[in-house]
Amino acid sequence: MEQCVNVEREVDRVLQKFSAYGEHCERTLENLAQYVTGIRQELAGMGDEAELSATHALVLSHCCKKIRDTVQKLASDHKDIHGSVSKVGKAIDRNFEPDISSVAVDGVFSTPERQQLLNDVIVEHLFRQGMLDVGEQLCQEAGLPLDQNQKEPFIELNRILEALKMHDLRPALAWAVSNRERLLAQNSSLEFKLHRLYFIQLLSGGGTKQREALEYARNFQPFASQHQKDIQVLMGSLMYLRQGIEHSPYTHLLDTNQWAEICDLFTRDACALLGLSVESPLSVSFSAGCIALPSLINIKAVIEQRQCTGVWNQKDELPIEIDLGKGCWYHSVFACPILRQQTTESNPPMRLVCGHVISRDALNKLVNGNKLKCPYCPMEQAPSDAKQIFF
Repeated sequence: MEQCVNVEREVDRVLQKFSAYGEHCERTLENLAQYVTGIRQELAGMGDEAELSATHALVLSHCCKKIRDTVQKLASDHKDIHGSVSKVGKAIDRNFEPDISSVAVDGVFSTPERQQLLNDVIVEHLFRQGMLDVGEQLCQEAGLPLDQNQKEPFIELNRILEALKMHDLRPALAWAVSNRERLLAQNSSLEFKLHRLYFIQLLSGGGTKQREALEYARNFQPFASQHQKDIQVLMGSLMYLRQGIEHSPYTHLLDTNQWAEICDLFTRDACALLGLSVESPLSVSFSAGCIALPSLINIKAVIEQRQCTGVWNQKDELPIEIDLGKGCWYHSVFACPILRQQTTESNPPMRLVCGHVISRDALNKLVNGNKLKCPYCPMEQAPSDAKQIFF
């Protein structure tokens, strides 16, 4: 990530220089054009057959020299920018390793089963992005069976998302109503927020939409207990409908960010109902690789420099721990505070009577006879009283 920031810093410098040069060039040429126009008008007043005086000849000579000097100065300034552009390329070469084969594992997708798995992930990503034709073509070329049941949910999801981007709520509302029971089962507020946004659309229509807005407010009845305060705000905004919501204390209801938020909420809840992750697995894997790659290249260089052998022998295990950020935390993980090891199915976390949690291996090592003393508090207890917990 630091390498990207360094390159971005160089790009910003170039863009600033281009912007400053563009403004300076436009201002200089405009002044020069006004200067030349004034001389032309002065000469035009002399008539076509009049001879130029020595003064006018001197003015024209000065004008030509000024034009030539201005053009040369602009060309020189433009050449100075070339050096800044070349620095961007040098920054890319300096911050990014052109050859990443040193940290690649050969034969990861050598078997037909793994190749098919990779193709399945790519096809799903294409379907998620709405590129259905490309996904179908890949299935044909890779010899993958095309399951229409796999494709159909993405067709509907992308159709609704495209409508939301066009500020058309009707397809999303129809979908939410048809899946109301399942959405309520997962405590989703999608349907209410869709009705709320549609009501706000009616409010933005002014006083002519007052009756229609009042009639549409009946759709809030099933959500009165959970969203009472929000509904009260919406009803209060009706008082300012004739003068315009944008000129009232309820102007926040017209915030355009609501459309991006409703798209994200629909995507999250729809994927949850379909049993899919919100983000594409291919996108997540690619992002994780981009974050981890610099650290892997650095540790590989250190290993080769110090001639350390046996550090990176395991293909399924990295030589160092890489933090991908909270955005890549998908599972709860418990590490035993005594043994400093992550718990497993064979060594699960155990809750003691006092409430502290340690691993089973740590518990067995701390047992003294038929008693166990908690390592964090003085409470003594029987080892059999410890209960396995599940995250």
